[in-house]
Amino acid sequence: MAYGKMKDNLLMNGNIPKSYFRLTIPNVLSMVITLVYNLADTYFIAAVGNTDLVAGVSLCAPVLTIQMAFGNIFAQGGCTLISRLLGAAEQDDIKHVSSHCIYAGYLLGLALGIFFLLTGQILLPLLGADIDTAGFAGQYFYWIAAGSPFIVASYVYTNLFRSEGMSGEAMIGTGIGAVVNIILDPIFISGLGMGAQGAAIATVTGYIISDIFCTVVLLKKSRILSMNPRYFGVSGTYEKQILGIGIPAAIMNIVQSLSVIFLNHFLLPYGNVEIAAMGIAMKTVSIVNLVLIGLAYGGQPLFGYFFGAEDRENLKKLTYFNLRLSAGTAIVMSVVVFAAAEPLIRFFMDDAEIVQSGSMMLRMQVTTMTFAGITLLLTLIFQSAGRIGISFLLSLSRQGVIFFIILAIASRMFGYIGVLASQAAADVISVILAGILFYHSIYRKWKNIRKTG
Repeated sequence: MAYGKMKDNLLMNGNIPKSYFRLTIPNVLSMVITLVYNLADTYFIAAVGNTDLVAGVSLCAPVLTIQMAFGNIFAQGGCTLISRLLGAAEQDDIKHVSSHCIYAGYLLGLALGIFFLLTGQILLPLLGADIDTAGFAGQYFYWIAAGSPFIVASYVYTNLFRSEGMSGEAMIGTGIGAVVNIILDPIFISGLGMGAQGAAIATVTGYIISDIFCTVVLLKKSRILSMNPRYFGVSGTYEKQILGIGIPAAIMNIVQSLSVIFLNHFLLPYGNVEIAAMGIAMKTVSIVNLVLIGLAYGGQPLFGYFFGAEDRENLKKLTYFNLRLSAGTAIVMSVVVFAAAEPLIRFFMDDAEIVQSGSMMLRMQVTTMTFAGITLLLTLIFQSAGRIGISFLLSLSRQGVIFFIILAIASRMFGYIGVLASQAAADVISVILAGILFYHSIYRKWKNIRKTG
């Protein structure tokens, strides 16, 4: 009975677009809420009018990305495996996998937080903090580090909810945290004069409240997910599948953090104004990026279910539908953000230098977001299929090895403009790589499948 209801959560009378939107719309809204979550700190900190304060907090952006990366080890790894187990009707195994992922997420977050707290003095200079920004960066860094267990666990909860088809509950959990953050930000940052430290405390508090909500929902509403400690153990085969998908997903987030760190170091000779402008531009481009992530990962339970059930015909339909939707959405949103670049940057900080530099950075970032969205979707399909090696390779491409190589070459050949254009060039090369791998390893197997009525 529970299995049948769970299946109904994912598949609505075989109507793939309807099933997809039922899962994806709450997920996209969750991404938008996450965007608000991230932008709230930037907005209220920028309102103080201190460029060094904005730059200091911007330098800590990779820390949040690393926390998300560690969360994704058990979030995406668990979600993908549970979706395939649902397709194979393995109910008892889902309890073990879900319980294992939740507790492992908390423990991993605790270990990460301890590492950050013990190595902060070493990490802050590596993040790009100098004499002007180190104090502000440190205030934000240490509180965010202390909240690592709750931040990491939040990604596990929401991804596991999606695997059961509870995208709406995942959205509400994320939304509650965002609302708490937005309410507390102006109180702590300006009202109590806590600055960067206040922004970090507000963020961590939001994640704690979100985790409490998700725990209650899982215990009271989930039909098959479990956080009973007696289900914590999983087989070596399942652990390998969780880590095999989760670690490449985490690596993708970690190399994204490294790309920001490298980018900040390459911008450092041009001054803290450029770092602050890039911080605002990258937060703004996340408007497009998070929507594309929501569209791609909202369909992950369906991809995993169809791979688990070996339903190639529906996999073809879902892939074509998702590609058209993601590419079309990326084009429209990129055009809008490109045209509105200056007012978007000015919304955060009405400084002539920031607006001039930030708007140019923003336009270069969104120019190739359509390619980035396609690469993201193809990477997700490989994850859903359990193709560990290819997932790992693509995780190292767009904002990893390819980006680092292009950044080093372009900065030397073209200077400042080369630094700004590096991500766009990496997007083009990465989508070509992803397309070739997808064609040779998956698409050719679908080509001869006859369409069914």
